[in-house]
This record gives sequence, structure tokens and C-alpha cells, in this order.
Amino acid sequence: MGAKELHVTSDPAGSRPSARRRSPFNSVKVFVLCHSLLQLSQLLVSGYMKSSISTIERRYGFSSQKSGLLAAFNEVGNTVLIVFVSFLGSRVHRPRFIGGGALLAGVASLMMTLPHFLGGEYHYTDRISSSSKNSSALCQSEGSLATSSSNQSCSRQESHAQLEVYPLLLLGQLLLGVAAVPIQPFGISFIDDHASRKNSPLYLGILLAVTSIGPALGFITGSFMLRLYVDFDKLSRDQIKLTHQDLRWVGAWWLGFLVASGLLFLTALPYLFFPRSMTREDEDEDDVVESRPHGKQQQTDPVREVSLLQFLKSFPCIALRTLRSPVYLLVVLAQVNLAALLSGLATFMAKFIERQFSQTVSLSTMIIGGVCIPLAVLGTVLGGVLMRRMNLSVSGASKLCTAAILLCTLSSTPLLFIGCPTQQIAGVFPPSSDALLCSSGCRCPQEAFNPVCGSDGVEFRSPCHAGCIAIETDPNNNFTNYTECRCVGGLGSAAPGTCGSGCSGLLLPFVALLGLTSFVASFSQTPSYMMILRTVPTEDKSFAVGVQYMLFRVLAFMPGPVLYGSVIDTTCILWGEKCGKQTSCRYYNLDRFRQRFLGLQVVFVCGGLLCFLLTVRVLRRRTGLQEPQPGSKGGYELVSASSKEKEQEEMKR
Repeated sequence: MGAKELHVTSDPAGSRPSARRRSPFNSVKVFVLCHSLLQLSQLLVSGYMKSSISTIERRYGFSSQKSGLLAAFNEVGNTVLIVFVSFLGSRVHRPRFIGGGALLAGVASLMMTLPHFLGGEYHYTDRISSSSKNSSALCQSEGSLATSSSNQSCSRQESHAQLEVYPLLLLGQLLLGVAAVPIQPFGISFIDDHASRKNSPLYLGILLAVTSIGPALGFITGSFMLRLYVDFDKLSRDQIKLTHQDLRWVGAWWLGFLVASGLLFLTALPYLFFPRSMTREDEDEDDVVESRPHGKQQQTDPVREVSLLQFLKSFPCIALRTLRSPVYLLVVLAQVNLAALLSGLATFMAKFIERQFSQTVSLSTMIIGGVCIPLAVLGTVLGGVLMRRMNLSVSGASKLCTAAILLCTLSSTPLLFIGCPTQQIAGVFPPSSDALLCSSGCRCPQEAFNPVCGSDGVEFRSPCHAGCIAIETDPNNNFTNYTECRCVGGLGSAAPGTCGSGCSGLLLPFVALLGLTSFVASFSQTPSYMMILRTVPTEDKSFAVGVQYMLFRVLAFMPGPVLYGSVIDTTCILWGEKCGKQTSCRYYNLDRFRQRFLGLQVVFVCGGLLCFLLTVRVLRRRTGLQEPQPGSKGGYELVSASSKEKEQEEMKR
């Protein structure tokens, strides 16, 4: 008995795993659950930002180029710091780094709401005042009242908080990008290190499946939040006069960031309690204790021998060596084309649907989050299933990618022709200097924007520009119509709101083709990733994936939204004006908007198709020089050992 007692009391290492297992935070299953919820919250912020970008643009008067830069700015911090993740690896306490990143993301999300709380109310032009007949919205023979009200509006809006909105939003986006650096890489590596070989693919599949819902959930959340008026917390319901259909409507863009901030703070808390390392799943305690020193030394010593300076010096050499593989380079360039396409469409497609088909912001956002993103996720999953069922080789995967992008080209090209021309807008489209001579005596303010639709079907940017001098009200004294409009033919009246493009009936076929394009294009995602993993040496796989994601950010995710925003700005036919400064666009040439916006999409799709076609050709040349081994696993081995030796000899030369 004494020997047994001595053995029990003198072996704390043996008792430590059993003590840890009593804690739920020593379970990899709990870590997978917590990490799934964290990545869901993090990607919800990313999706919500893209869903509300056009609303932020309208609220603060940004151009599409500036809003595109804002949407892409989180990639700046992410790109700068992502290299260090490969170096740090298991050197640090990964759960605490993940928790720190989540807390920083919560702070950054909270920072995104500050412009709403630090600034004043949203002031749109030409508010209707039923108690005063001399409303600035109507035609007035004397311009003194309009000028004074305009100057008062300028004095109210010219505040420090208003001028600092854009830098504050950029800082919030930058911090969101920095916060995302440790979350996904450290989380995936931590799960793979502590899960059993049998369960590791299952856990990673669950993680990716749950997190793929994040962007869609962000768009759906944006759809609901943008139905609320931006200042619903500052105004009573009776004071809110705008409707969802009004071009001046601004939804509560800030509310989603506030909710996401709370979710990020809650999901960050469990990471403070996870240990630096935990017992590997489904292993005996004795095996864990015996194998831990040897495994640890074997795993970390090679990494610790390399200093940070040596790592940074060797990184460009390894990156260039990886990029010398033509198959790897072509596949990555194809993915870059598709990533640039995705980044631009995710940022501005909701705005395109809103303008082209005269839909509300909330419905346009719901279409992206409820139709396009789920179909893209489904296509990605089915692409992997198809590749596994058919046991495709690298050459077969390249053909699958080529076929998918070819079908994507065929389905996306008709989108260029689904739309309507721009509605007739007096003095704006078609351009005419004589159209508003009838209202020249009204002295309408340049910044006036309160669209009305004349009884003759012509749209005017304000009742003043339509020459309206009176309004109609119902028995409850609610405004209903403008009357006695000099510039309107027929009945001489004008209804509040835009006439619309008349394309609402084409929305359903457009969404069907757009969803089909998303579904077909996503088929290439899994096969293209497998091609990258199977065409680089084993020791360079982690670096190859790192270089791939870096090229995604530098060549696609950062410039993509800015490029799309710049193209959209070239289609503007009437810019807003406030206090003598240009603000966001009021009207677009819808034909040019559709042709240039969707034409850029076709260009990127064709670029991806060209790269995949070249990949097929390169692989055919290689298979002609090298016969596949009969015992190869699904034909995945692209380069034999002898060819690897030749490649190494070429590197030495």
C-alpha cells in the first residue's frame, strides 16, 4: 500500500491530464464550438459592412470610390501582419491571441458606430413644413428664404464630428483587419494539433460550414437594420417623414455594428480560459505524458532555430520559388480574378439592384444574403463532393474548373442586357439647358434634392425644379401631392418620390441568372485549392497557401472594391452638393452603370477562364513527358521524385 500511495502522490504529471479533463475548456470539442461562434461573429461584421456601405455613402456624402476604399481598408492591416502569423505558429499562447483579436474586433466594431453618436441628426434637403406656405421645397419668386435656409443648414452641418467621420471609419476598418489576423490561422492550427486524426477533418468541416454562414447572416442582418430610420433613437415616429422608397432614405447602419460588437465581446471571453495546450483527443494519458516532450521538441525546435529576421529574409526567396511553378502561378492568378470579381460584387451589387430595378436597400441586401451567398456556398460544397466522387486528378480538376468558369461566362453575359434605360429627368437626362427655363424664376437651391414624378411621367429633382407652388393635404393634414407645377405637362401635378426605372418586372430573371452564376462559379473553388496543394513540394505547402492569400489581398480584395467604385462613379450624371462641396451621386446613367459594372464582371470571369485554359495546356504538356504511376492516389501526384530532383538542381544553378 505504501508503495502505491507513494506512486500516486509523487506523480503530479500523471494526475494533471485527468484534472484538466474535468474542465470543459480542456476539450477540443468546446474549442470548436467557441471558435465557430467567434468566426461567425467576425464574418458577420464583414458581411454587414458590405451590406451597409451604400447607406453610409448616402449618409455622409461619399463617392463610390471612397466607399470602395473604406470597404477594402480592413485588408490593409490584415496583409501587413499576416506574414508574422506563419513565423509565430506555436510559439505563443494561441487561445489568448485569438481572444485578444476578438476583443480588438469588438472595440473596432464599436468604433464604427461613433460617427452616429458623435454627429448630429441626418439632415436631408427640402423637408416639407405643412405649417408654412413658404416651404423651401416649393417654387418661390424670391430666393432670400431659400438662401438663408441653405446657409443655416451649412452652419449646422459644418462640425468637427462631420469632418472626421471618414478617418474614424477607416481606423475602425483597419483595426478590424488587424484583429482578424490571429483568429482563423491560430484557430485552425490549434484544432488540428489537438484533435484526433479521425475527427480533425470533421471539426474543420464544421468550422468552415458554420463560418460560411457569417457573410450571409451579415447581409440578412443589414436587410433588417436598414429598414429602421437612421435616427430612430433621436426622433419620434411622427417626426420621421421619409419612406423606404425615398432616394433620401438612410437606414440604421450603425445598429448592426453595435450588435456585432456585443457578440464579439461575448465570444472572446471563453478564450481567456483555454490552456496553451491540451491533451490530444482519444489518446491515453500515459501516451500523452510519454510522447509530449519528444513531440514538443520535434515540433518546435526547427521553428525556434529561425529568428524573425532570418524568417523575413527567407520569405521572398521561398515565395519566388513557389511562384516559379507555372501551374501554381496560373491557378492563383485565376483565383485572383475571381476574388476581385467577388469583392466588387459583394460591395456594390446591392446598390446596383437598388438603382437598376428601383428596389429598396433592405430588399436588395436580402437578395445578396439570402440567395447569392447561400448558392455560392452550396456550389463550393458540391464542387468538393464532385471531385471526391469522380476521384479527379490534378488534370481532371483543371478541366472541372475550366468547365465551371466557361458556364459562368455563358450565364453572366446575358446579365448585361437585362435592364432598362434611365428614366427621363428634367435638366439631367437627357441633358438639356432649356428643360428648366420654366422654373428659372424660382431660384431653386443647387443642393435641393427631393425627387418628384410629374403627371406626364417626367422626373424632377425637386418640387422647386418642377415649378410647383402649392401642395395638397388630406383631411388629417398629411401631405399628398404637389400642384400648380409650371414645368409639368398634363394635369400639372407631381407626386413625391422617383418615377423609377420601370424595370421591377425584370428583377426575377436577373436574380435567377445571378444566383446561377454564383452557384456555377463556386464549383471551381475546391478543385483549384486542391490543385495548389498538389502541385507544390510538401515542405512549401504552408508558404504556398500564405503567398496565395497575400496575393488575394494585394491584387484582389484591396483594389477590387476601389476599382468597382471608380467605374461606378464614371456613370454618375448628377452629383449631390452640400455647402459648396460635392457629395454622393444622385442619379446614374443606368445603361452605362449596367454595362460598365457587369462588363467588368465579365472581364474578370474571362481572365479566370484564360488562366484555367492555360493550366490545362501546361498539364497536358507535362503528362505527355511524364506517364502517371498506376499506384498513384487518384492521380494527385503531379511531379515525381526525379522531376523534383531536377527542379532542385535548377534552383542550385
